[in-house]
Amino acid sequence: MKRNTLIFILLILIVAFAGLSYFIAQHPILAFDIRTSLFIQQYHADWLDKVMLAISFFGELPYSLLSVVIVAAIFYWQKYKREGIFISTVLLSGLIILGIKNIINRPRPTAFYVRLVEVNRFQSYPSGHVLSYTLFFGFLIILMYHLKSIPKTTRNIITYLSAFLVVTIAPSRIYLGAHWFTDTVGGFLLGLICLFPLCYFYFRKKVKP
Repeated sequence: MKRNTLIFILLILIVAFAGLSYFIAQHPILAFDIRTSLFIQQYHADWLDKVMLAISFFGELPYSLLSVVIVAAIFYWQKYKREGIFISTVLLSGLIILGIKNIINRPRPTAFYVRLVEVNRFQSYPSGHVLSYTLFFGFLIILMYHLKSIPKTTRNIITYLSAFLVVTIAPSRIYLGAHWFTDTVGGFLLGLICLFPLCYFYFRKKVKP
């Protein structure tokens, strides 16, 4: 894609996220969010609780930090030093999400509205899980498409697993009662916004002295 097209897409994402954030700050409880949560939670079982908790596992502290560090170390150890360094920068998204959560200060869903399988401490908007999954696993998918020197089977496994987690993390968070639907949309938009500069600097050609 051309550079101007990518910039245009990034601007749309930023405007969409800013608009949604402002709206949520003014309307923390939405009837649409409640209906969406109840619709998703109407189908529940003990085994499904465990599946959804497993999907969210990589976004829980300290496992989210360890996952990034371990994967970055593996890339670095396997002679993909540049990729390992870029993967490690995903950790900076934690500071971004905490800052925005404090600014919007949206409360978490409560047992008055939804079924709570998981209880969380921090504010609700945007979803840190969805942000981190979109950024971290999204970047892994891009790397697997780009690094042809990695065996195809390995690239396919990582790609399919990463794509599965990116797709299922939002429904998982809503099912667990940890987030509203709009929280997950905000997390996804912010994850894509953070993915843009990460990919830009990764693919930017090095300037020869």
